[in-house]
Amino acid sequence: MAALNLLFDYFSPILDLEELEAKLEATRRPEIKAKIIDDLTSVYSYTNIQRAKVLLKDQREYLKRRPNADMELNFHLNSAFIENQFYNYPLAEHHFKKAIVIIEELGDLKRQAEIYIDYAGICINLEKHENSLYFLEKAEKHVEAYPDPILHGRIIARKGAINLYYGEYDEYTKAVELLLKAEREINTATQNLTLKDYYFLTLIHSGLGHIYTRLNDLENSLRHYNRVLEICEITGMKTRLSYHYVNIGKCYIGLDEIDNAEKSFKEAILIEEMVSYDSKASAYGNLGYCYFLRDNFDEALKMYERAEHIYKTKVERNAKNFSVIEVWKAKLFMAKNERERAERHFINAYQYAKDAKDFQQLSEIALSIAQLYAKNGDYKNAYEYQVFYSQVKARDNEITLNKRALELEVKYEAEKRAQETKMLRLQATSLQLKALRAQMNPHFMYNALNSIQNYITSKEVKDAAKYLAKFAKLMRQSLDYSDLEIISLEKEKEFLEDYLYINQKLRFRDKLQYQITLDEELEEDIIGVPTMIVQPYVENAIEHGLRTKEGGMVKIDFRLKDDYTILCTVTDNGIGRKRAKEIKEKEKAYLHQSKGTAITEDRLRLLHNSRFREKVFVFTSDLIKDDLAESTGTKVEILIPIKEIPLKQS
Repeated sequence: MAALNLLFDYFSPILDLEELEAKLEATRRPEIKAKIIDDLTSVYSYTNIQRAKVLLKDQREYLKRRPNADMELNFHLNSAFIENQFYNYPLAEHHFKKAIVIIEELGDLKRQAEIYIDYAGICINLEKHENSLYFLEKAEKHVEAYPDPILHGRIIARKGAINLYYGEYDEYTKAVELLLKAEREINTATQNLTLKDYYFLTLIHSGLGHIYTRLNDLENSLRHYNRVLEICEITGMKTRLSYHYVNIGKCYIGLDEIDNAEKSFKEAILIEEMVSYDSKASAYGNLGYCYFLRDNFDEALKMYERAEHIYKTKVERNAKNFSVIEVWKAKLFMAKNERERAERHFINAYQYAKDAKDFQQLSEIALSIAQLYAKNGDYKNAYEYQVFYSQVKARDNEITLNKRALELEVKYEAEKRAQETKMLRLQATSLQLKALRAQMNPHFMYNALNSIQNYITSKEVKDAAKYLAKFAKLMRQSLDYSDLEIISLEKEKEFLEDYLYINQKLRFRDKLQYQITLDEELEEDIIGVPTMIVQPYVENAIEHGLRTKEGGMVKIDFRLKDDYTILCTVTDNGIGRKRAKEIKEKEKAYLHQSKGTAITEDRLRLLHNSRFREKVFVFTSDLIKDDLAESTGTKVEILIPIKEIPLKQS
């Protein structure tokens, strides 16, 4: 709990709501009113839904007269969030679809990612899990381009919710892992958290509470539900507070702490929030069950009837809710030995369950009716309901298995598609690299061969043979390595030395110097790195920085950054990026290198292990001395993932 209290040190109200309400009342300018309403609804959607709904009506009227893309976007997002709180999922989806059209036209990729994550939540509620995974994948791509730990945490939380839905032990284990990871991502973010961030934390802890309840670990479940309660009370998020108290009360019943359970259900009943009708009905029903456990049958029946009354006030009635209440009443009258009344309520419960097509509930009711008849010596009816129980139970198992099979199919296809996408990207990158390696830089190859030809025509046969052998070795390495993804650091260094040696001797006639150094901690013969990962940057240094300069110098330094990463630094004393760009624009040439580095950076993103938060692995900067205005060279820092060398190369 201490960690959570520390977290709230970063929380402060985003807006002074009273001051804004006063300004809203005082101003007569429509555009100012609209802006204030926009600000207020961004908070009230989480803290005061009744007020938010009133303001959204005013905002909708304003937007009819004066369209505004940003405000319209917020209108649909706030409306979607509120409809979701009311469990009106199709209407929430309608608003999200409108919002997605607007944000994709506006082109804000980070905001797109946020909305995709939110929409994925609605897809989960609508049991459209394939759609949910699709939009989470889209969000993930944007977050890769624009790293944000909080958005990353929200994505993980949604994935945890999907695993939670599948409802099997393995999925629960994975869901716990994902939800805890999501909590860490959000809690360790350096920026102040918003109300939406705290809302996601309530989803995370509520999900964990649900999982532990299913696993019958009620103490852990209670701990997470209480965490939700604390977040809601501190931030003022009251929308589903009644629901959270009900969850806590149910845990206390399971722990046989009936006094605490009663207190929780009474707290749920006292909360004034129109979203909480279902929760309050559940609170009355469960409070009645507490009275039933104490043999206080009259009070229990009163609570059941209050719950039933709330359910009857709703326009859309849920037959399963009425079935549950009828079962509670039936068991109460069984305990009072009032057989006929118990039988009547069981029959009512049976009919409601049949209307709801809830075969699990039907099977449980059939078994209870069979037990009731058997208790009273009516073995014929007891037998018939026992048979009916077996038939319905078999049907329920069949539906469950079919549903599970469909869920697994969706999950399998989604994972397969994600893996295939990653592999296709990797294969496409490898093919591009093959083409680049095979041709290397035509300018470099032309100069090297031309120099060798000069040695031959000058009858310097010994030098010609030496350099031809070096050049042939380099070409053979390039072609051999084009089929490999990983080589040893030793081979990577050897390739760079041969490449720089050819440049030094054949192209620059000893006017180019180079130096390659390795950290003593690096065991170059057993450390694996992506093939030819550094060469494009060395080539860039030569072509853009040193080609037009006398006395060039390239330094390559390999250092161990951590257990998983090598930091390779490539520096040159060339003309710098600004001057190189000016020359490039004039010549309209040397495009090969820029393609090579772009492909290499994409390859690095694919090859780096998922344990890294960074999504940028190459950093380029100018070298500038204090007393000089112009660049004295360029430095490129490359984060190279350490990989295991395939056995066939060992």
